[in-house]
Amino acid sequence: MIRHSFRLALIPLLLAGILITAGKADGYADSSLPIVADQGLYSIEVYPLYHQLIVRAQGQKFKTYRVAVGNPSTPTPAGEYRITYKGENWGPSYGPRWLGLNVPWGSYGIHGTNKPFSIGQHLSHGCIRMNNRDVLELYDLIPIGTKVTIFGHVLGDLRDEPRQLAEGDVGGDVQLIQSRLKSAGYFNGSCNGKFRADTSAALKRFQRDRSLAPNGVVSPKVYEELGLWE
Repeated sequence: MIRHSFRLALIPLLLAGILITAGKADGYADSSLPIVADQGLYSIEVYPLYHQLIVRAQGQKFKTYRVAVGNPSTPTPAGEYRITYKGENWGPSYGPRWLGLNVPWGSYGIHGTNKPFSIGQHLSHGCIRMNNRDVLELYDLIPIGTKVTIFGHVLGDLRDEPRQLAEGDVGGDVQLIQSRLKSAGYFNGSCNGKFRADTSAALKRFQRDRSLAPNGVVSPKVYEELGLWE
């Protein structure tokens, strides 16, 4: 059986603030190349593969929490972001506290949960779930503006096929497809990570030119034709 891999040479991902390297066997970002400047006393690192959230104080590990992250169909977005909003008591599903992230294609945050059994698993819709006692502690500790680095590969776990995408999907992988289609002259819209009608139309034109079924679905073959998977 042939083992496929992602190809990431010169992928123009700076527009998303996404930080990835092709040479990492685990698909993790190289934290030695920050895109978001370090500011403030604290920073947060999230490792979805290990279900860990680490708080650093002046670069030194300060706190480690067990978390739940997105499932494969709604992954937690890899990249570097900021805490832009803090709120209380959004409802039972979000626990007692919410720390919102500036992800451009949707509402993602770090929050509590009424499903503590999910902690340590890939069971969220993309947000980072914490035990309620832990998110209360984090909320009091972390100011707005704190940098949050979510490690991982924008196309998902390197051991698996990337997501098949279609109209209605959102994510860093959608943004990457938009960027590739734009570079190839097919897409004229905003690379915002939202798979809408304009992205679908551009993809269908690309598929026709590559003698693929123009169904508007990003299949493994489309990833191959865009030079993102082999």
